[in-house]
Amino acid sequence: MPKFLVSLSYSSSKLTRLCHVLSVNPFSTRILYFIFLSLLGFWGLNVLEPRTDSFKPRKFDLFFTSVSATTVSSMSTVEMEILSNPQLIIMTILMFIGGEVFTSMAGLFFSNFISEKNNVIDDGEIELGNRKPENLNPEQLAQNQGEAFNNGEHLLYHSIMFLGFVILGYLLIVNILGSAMVFLYVSFVSSARSTLKSKGLNLFTFSIFTTISSFTNCGFIPTNENMVVFNKNSGLLLVITALALLGNPLFPMCLRFLIWVMGKCVNKVGDYCDYLLKNTREIGFHHLFTTRRSCCVVGTALVFVVVQALLFFAMEWNSASLKELNPFERTIGVLFQSVNTSQAGETIVNLPAMSTVILVVITIIMYFPPYTSIPFVKDEKKEQQNQEKRKGKTAKELLTQLASICIFVFLICITERKNMKEDPFNFTPFNFLFEVVSAYGNVGYSMGYSCKLRLKDEANCVDKSYGFVGRWSDAGKTVLIVVMMLGRLKRYNMVWKFS
Repeated sequence: MPKFLVSLSYSSSKLTRLCHVLSVNPFSTRILYFIFLSLLGFWGLNVLEPRTDSFKPRKFDLFFTSVSATTVSSMSTVEMEILSNPQLIIMTILMFIGGEVFTSMAGLFFSNFISEKNNVIDDGEIELGNRKPENLNPEQLAQNQGEAFNNGEHLLYHSIMFLGFVILGYLLIVNILGSAMVFLYVSFVSSARSTLKSKGLNLFTFSIFTTISSFTNCGFIPTNENMVVFNKNSGLLLVITALALLGNPLFPMCLRFLIWVMGKCVNKVGDYCDYLLKNTREIGFHHLFTTRRSCCVVGTALVFVVVQALLFFAMEWNSASLKELNPFERTIGVLFQSVNTSQAGETIVNLPAMSTVILVVITIIMYFPPYTSIPFVKDEKKEQQNQEKRKGKTAKELLTQLASICIFVFLICITERKNMKEDPFNFTPFNFLFEVVSAYGNVGYSMGYSCKLRLKDEANCVDKSYGFVGRWSDAGKTVLIVVMMLGRLKRYNMVWKFS
């Protein structure tokens, strides 16, 4: 065999083994993935010019914005209307490929690919130290590769591949239909159309940006006021609410339903569908639940929405944020707000003006991880045993995450100690806690900043439409970048563990 083929085979073997190491450690793989995307997004945002020549965001704030979009956190340090249309497109791409549905699908294909390659290496023994290159027989390698899929591995491999394509189809169809619905609504409703026109926003970009942001549960909207300017557009709010639900609590149930439908309608994939539905634990895909678990996740999300809606109806029905709306618009607005608290983080109300009780409830709900589920029905014995095994581990995980949040709040109090002295009514510990929990939950809510609360009046102080973190020092923003990254990977529950 020629030497360059030997070198190529050797390099390929080493690369495959490196990929195997990365697949074994998903935390490190994904954090490297998000860091790379954030740097790439920062480069794109920095190269492209903003909308106005009079003001250009600082490079650090652009990097923060890139991290926020990549981790689907929507924490903002710049006003959205400053960004040009090409910059909004960059952020759209970051949100799409940083979203949980896309990354989980990519991880599924990657793990399956590495698994296949490892079977070839292990069975074919393509190790230059173990066998001589000239003794390699292509037919023997093909035979060994085929034997690797015996005893059900063939069905497992192709079932996982089929699952990946189902997720890809779901991802594309929901986003395409959602973009079309947003586009048509804004096109035909004059009030929404005039809002975009007055702000100089491209309708096509707005539709795709808003759809992907809502589906990925990011929460960025191209307007400075988020969805406040669309609080009377109930149809648009309902579409966005549906997208937020389809991208998070309803995703496992929709995924399971799609697999079941395809198993009934398409004979060629019936075996794969049956295998996926009956072997969720063996598949090991984070979003593929049993029917009962899927119902518990949806039920828990419904409980959260109902609790918040009741509080809104009782305490904020006549608030300044809702008083200009008619009863129907208020009801839709309350539903929209209640869904977004634990999902996308979009808002139609002024959060700092909300009652303290609601702000505390929002903070608690933001802290809960995705797919939090209450066991509405008693489990079977086997599941009860599994829960008992996980009980101690779950308590440890919750304590670890809570302790981490406390540490981050403490660090921010240190970095912002000067501001806490000079501006104590804005820079309060609760506001820091709210911001950190929002970043860790990748929600994006913020208490904002008010010049009226300053002890000393400043002529150059102007209220901006970005988040409270926009007023922090670079050190404080750096801490929140770490919080967003770790929050995006909280399902691995490895806040301090990297191996």
